[in-house]
Amino acid sequence: MAELIFRTATRADLPAILRLLADDEIARARESAPVEEAVDAAYWAAFEAIDADPRNDLIVAEAGGEIVGTCQLTFTPSLSRRGTERMTIEAVRIRGDRRGRGLGRQMMHWALDRARERGCRLAQLTTDKRRADAHRFYASLGFAPTHEGFKIAL
Repeated sequence: MAELIFRTATRADLPAILRLLADDEIARARESAPVEEAVDAAYWAAFEAIDADPRNDLIVAEAGGEIVGTCQLTFTPSLSRRGTERMTIEAVRIRGDRRGRGLGRQMMHWALDRARERGCRLAQLTTDKRRADAHRFYASLGFAPTHEGFKIAL
């Protein structure tokens, strides 16, 4: 298994993160290719908002000096579950040429450890219903499909 370094993303990482997010058929249908800041300021503004928010961590995984994975961790206080905080894991990606080597498992274990360190009592995520491989992967980590999610495009 490759040695991974996990760290908070910097502005300079944004193009690599956007390439990861667009690195599959489902994502390509909804993500545009990475662009310079002057062309599409929305990505850059979103990065700045995430970076400034202490309840959000945009994480990159590096192997050999290259960004090979990413995920966003959002920490939400809640009145349910006796007032505990929960972590939502979003935008989980491993670079296509690195999938199947245990990198995603390392990243998810790291994220779950981060949640425990912060005192979270629940970790949750959503995944597209068409991502059967992802469903098997998350189940192998102990996640259970306990809820039905709904979304609406605005």
